[in-house]
Amino acid sequence: MIFLISFLAAVVLLIFATYVVDFIIKAPSYKGPKSGHFNGKTFRNLDGIKARGFKDIIKWALSGDPGVWEKLSEEHTEFGTITHARNGYEDVHITFVNHATFLIQVDGINILTDPVWSLRASPFQWTGPKRMRPPGIDFKDLPEIDLVLISHNHYDHLDKNTVRALKKAFDPQFIVPLGVSEYLNQLGIEKTEEMDWWNKKEISDMLSISSVPAQHFSGRGLTDRDKTLWCGYVLEAPSSTIYFAGDTGYDGFFKKIGAKFKSIDVALIPIGAYRPRWFMRPIHVNPEEAVLIHRDIDAGTSIGMHFGTFPLADDGMSEPREDLEKAKKKHNLSPEEFIILDEGETYEAIPRQVMAERKTA
Repeated sequence: MIFLISFLAAVVLLIFATYVVDFIIKAPSYKGPKSGHFNGKTFRNLDGIKARGFKDIIKWALSGDPGVWEKLSEEHTEFGTITHARNGYEDVHITFVNHATFLIQVDGINILTDPVWSLRASPFQWTGPKRMRPPGIDFKDLPEIDLVLISHNHYDHLDKNTVRALKKAFDPQFIVPLGVSEYLNQLGIEKTEEMDWWNKKEISDMLSISSVPAQHFSGRGLTDRDKTLWCGYVLEAPSSTIYFAGDTGYDGFFKKIGAKFKSIDVALIPIGAYRPRWFMRPIHVNPEEAVLIHRDIDAGTSIGMHFGTFPLADDGMSEPREDLEKAKKKHNLSPEEFIILDEGETYEAIPRQVMAERKTA
């Protein structure tokens, strides 16, 4: 009898603790009018494709076959150097921090995508996926940041420690999908603007940003899944058009993005966290699908991201690089069409029109 009472008490305590933790970490839900991808409570992907549920998470946990990861030693912790505090109006510099974090310097504006400088991609810094590679740029070496793009509210894309630090250091404008503003507002970040798919915002006379579909899901707790939107972004400036895919699975809407934005000079496309395919296919492209996205949107140059930093799936640290090379050969891509940058490395984007003019000169 005493054992039964103790067992029931432990179950009740576990349920209560789970409820409390979920209440603390979950994000506020979007409240707005219904649309083709919002039913009044939750968002959906364009074809209704859903992320795997709790039962499949358990199945993967019990049957997973993780690849090799190795935390880089101290000799690999040298940071890159930002040579341009603010570039000119005809220059485009894209610096890879790592994972999905880039510093984009375009037409005099400094932009960060999905900034994460924390040790772990987790609600708690004592547990969860640990950073295996240092960020390519030391936070204190960042130039003045004008704008931050958040693709969705997962911990490896929206890190509260980092966004708070950005607010304190630079007080930039945050562009976010529907529903994400309220969470940032709770963190003391007030300069936020939400965007739905296919919305367009004029940032300045030189830059506009459009939100475009992605195939993914959202949630920071157990009970807030799909209650805020997820997206990618297209940046249009006189010097260049840049596509940031965010986090996504593969579907036919990429051809629609390519048709709408007919001159994408640079695309930032995920290539990691794709195994096992039965589990990850709806939400994460593999390297071959990343190459298909590159083709669908007719990008001039694509840069791989979302790999080799946090162990989020069964693919190992180096597999995305290796599989991307195989996919490039299979689909006859030249080496410069789809590249990978080292942490802290800067890519100087040259618009295709300029490249074409140079070839004919």
